[in-house]
Amino acid sequence: MRSRRLAIVRSAILVAMVLSVSLSCTRQRAGRTFPSADALFATHDSVLSHIGEYGDTITIRYARGLRVSYEDDGIHVFISNPDPSATMIAPQELVIPSLQQQAKARFICTTALQLGNFEVMGLENRVVGINTLRNLFSPVMKQQLAEGHTISIGKEGNFDVERILALRPDYIFVSASKHGGFEAIRNSGIPFITHHGYKETNPLGQVEWIKLVGLLTGEPRRANAVFADIERKYLALKAEVAATGDSLSTFPTVASGRQVRDGWYVVGGRSYMSQLFHDAGARYVMSDNDDSGGRTLDFEAAYARAAHADFWQIDGSYDGDYTLRTLADEDDRYTTLKAYRSGNVLFCNLSRTPYRELAGVQPHFLLADFVKAFHPELLPHYEPRYYKIIE
Repeated sequence: MRSRRLAIVRSAILVAMVLSVSLSCTRQRAGRTFPSADALFATHDSVLSHIGEYGDTITIRYARGLRVSYEDDGIHVFISNPDPSATMIAPQELVIPSLQQQAKARFICTTALQLGNFEVMGLENRVVGINTLRNLFSPVMKQQLAEGHTISIGKEGNFDVERILALRPDYIFVSASKHGGFEAIRNSGIPFITHHGYKETNPLGQVEWIKLVGLLTGEPRRANAVFADIERKYLALKAEVAATGDSLSTFPTVASGRQVRDGWYVVGGRSYMSQLFHDAGARYVMSDNDDSGGRTLDFEAAYARAAHADFWQIDGSYDGDYTLRTLADEDDRYTTLKAYRSGNVLFCNLSRTPYRELAGVQPHFLLADFVKAFHPELLPHYEPRYYKIIE
């Protein structure tokens, strides 16, 4: 009898443990059970294995610089700069007669983020040329460069024109703010596609530019599948932050940037990063600023805003382990900031993470990095990818 009672007790404990784990991995919503954000981010199932579950039709919901229209003569793609202050770049219209003819299109990317659009969809093999990047992280692209499938075309302002023409690309992606070095091939007939994704202030709007790449490669289903996975995780985590019961006034505060040469660079209050802070459950100390990009303040003005912030977000390239001591060595005035004294400094090392390549097309991971810092109880098992608390 004693052994039987012990067996029953052990079974009850085991059931309780299973239920506890199960409940921690689910959330109740409108009478239905959904995986928690922590469980979603722990999923290792490849989204590319589910491409067949999605359709070919592209719908733009977040990106302000993209519009797609399906007409009798093909798919019309309208490209513009989502920055309302931009006046230099004329809008573009592309007509894609059929997706089938795009299946062998070859591309040149001139920024790391453009390359990231192909990486996140597993389409690196369609990239035949890239500019010389300061840091290249993609193992697939490194292999393609080593094997000659992809060629380096040089640096901005000093591109190898003969090499570009020899590659016979169908499209060249260029940046809205960088056009140097292409003058000699502007009349070659190779279409230049201005990629404005980095100008989007909505994190999901920025990653939605992969749908443009999906159309130009003839892979809209792939783009839809990848975007849907990112969107689902981003919105699930954002909703859990909103459901914590905290009000905006009780959210922690966060400052950004630091002194670089002659000024302290901060992201604007209407910027992509500011939106991430908000969605992650923090109040940005520059939220009353109307800039959609960034601006440089003098040290005293920036310090006055950052002095009492609970957290501090910075990034930079550093060869080694970036620590609080490293930060203090840059400027000992930083040590008087509340976030520094509390050990709440979030740093992204651009030399050790593929931030420039992938962060713009992985906003769900950026969001999770910040939630892990601001509200760690929501993501107990998540390991930050880009921004980490330094010691």
